[in-house]
Amino acid sequence: MEFTQQHFIALLPLLITCATVVVVMLAIAWRRNHRLSYVLSAAGLILALLSIAPASQVAPLEVTGLLMLDSFAFFYTGLMLVATLVCVTLAHAYLGEKPGTGGFPGNREELYLLMLLAVAGGIVLVSAQHLAGLFIGLELLSVPVYGLVAYAFFDRRSLEAGIKYMVLSAAGSAFLLFGMALLYAESGSLSFAGIGASLAAQGSSALVQAGIGMMLVGLGFKLSLVPFHLWTPDVYQGSPAPVATFLATTSKVAVFAVLLRLYQISPATSGGWLNDGLTLIAIASILIGNLLALNQSNLKRLLGYSSIAHFGYLLVALIASKGLAVEAIGVYLVTYVLTTLGAFGVITLMSSPYKGRDADALFEYRGLFWRRPYLTAVLTVMMLSLAGIPMSAGFIGKFYVIATGVEAELWWLLGTLIVGSAIGLFYYLRVMVTLFMVEPGMRLRMPPINWAQRAGGIMLLFIAALAFFLGVYPQPLLQIAQAAGL
Repeated sequence: MEFTQQHFIALLPLLITCATVVVVMLAIAWRRNHRLSYVLSAAGLILALLSIAPASQVAPLEVTGLLMLDSFAFFYTGLMLVATLVCVTLAHAYLGEKPGTGGFPGNREELYLLMLLAVAGGIVLVSAQHLAGLFIGLELLSVPVYGLVAYAFFDRRSLEAGIKYMVLSAAGSAFLLFGMALLYAESGSLSFAGIGASLAAQGSSALVQAGIGMMLVGLGFKLSLVPFHLWTPDVYQGSPAPVATFLATTSKVAVFAVLLRLYQISPATSGGWLNDGLTLIAIASILIGNLLALNQSNLKRLLGYSSIAHFGYLLVALIASKGLAVEAIGVYLVTYVLTTLGAFGVITLMSSPYKGRDADALFEYRGLFWRRPYLTAVLTVMMLSLAGIPMSAGFIGKFYVIATGVEAELWWLLGTLIVGSAIGLFYYLRVMVTLFMVEPGMRLRMPPINWAQRAGGIMLLFIAALAFFLGVYPQPLLQIAQAAGL
């Protein structure tokens, strides 16, 4: 195909992100400067975010056979870039200033480089309309995350989490590749639409079912759906706090978006036995995720199990796959990302600057209200939103998923969702109660927080305000989600 100016405009978010990777890499090679690396990374992400406006003017546009740049791709690209920008800002506060003055004892600058590389993979992934594009995007997203998870390599937990994630992720990728090979053998095509058309004409054979099943195993691992969820709490707990934030938001949004596109474009990958399989996975994810979160005394592990349940809720809309489904998934993912950024952001700022172990044990949050009231306010709003309490962003997301389930008459799934939400309410409220407990002899105020954390604090207050605003007036979000249909 011949590249035109339109193609370059449509590719701007990806091109700017990749250019930022090169600029940050050259800046590190020239002179190590933590603040400079952060400023360059943040500036590149903001430019990529702004470039979505001109890029969407020329959409939809196919770039080679691999990528489809449409409103759907740009919506999720924007969501991932915002999440990564928040993670980068939190990482700057978390890593601290110069070595020897407290903070991270190793090299700081490469963290930004790895995050930028991973989000570039995410942009490829949400634009993929071809199995080769899917695999390239997935690997470009996953490989930097191995390094990110084990970034604090001198900490045993972080190193263990990195090795665990790498081994299991490689196994997931192997399943995915084998599934792709089986689909190609039967359909003779690697594009989503080509596979759909070929299999619609031929019908679904045992080879196709095995191929789709194996692909589902690979993608289920990345989304930590039951029974592929065992890595999640350990990796969340072992990762540095900004990395856990990135893993819970950007990484999962990219994989769910490509699963949604595959499910919608290839009719062969939906319906029949696959719907039954996904229904079982959704029910297991909702119940097991919530039940395992019940007795967690570590906030990162609690949020890890909670994320398993939230992607179980999202599967309800995916299985419905018609009517409001695509819009409901868009709304739910925005509210999930917003609240997860807020919750992990509080853990990050509580742990800033780096002190060797993150402040993720629940007892460390006892009486937080009397020490850092603004952080308590943010975490309270996030817990209410994750629980789906009215007048919070999470309520709007959950309402849309339930409406989609009712429209598709998925009564068993809706019953499970309601039971899971009731269980979730208990452990979210337990975290909130802990924040307001008074301990004898407790100091009422902490010393002033330095400027780097203050920047993170202002951002978290903005996230909390936005979560409340979207819960009260969700119309702008609903309009954007409607425009981002496939």
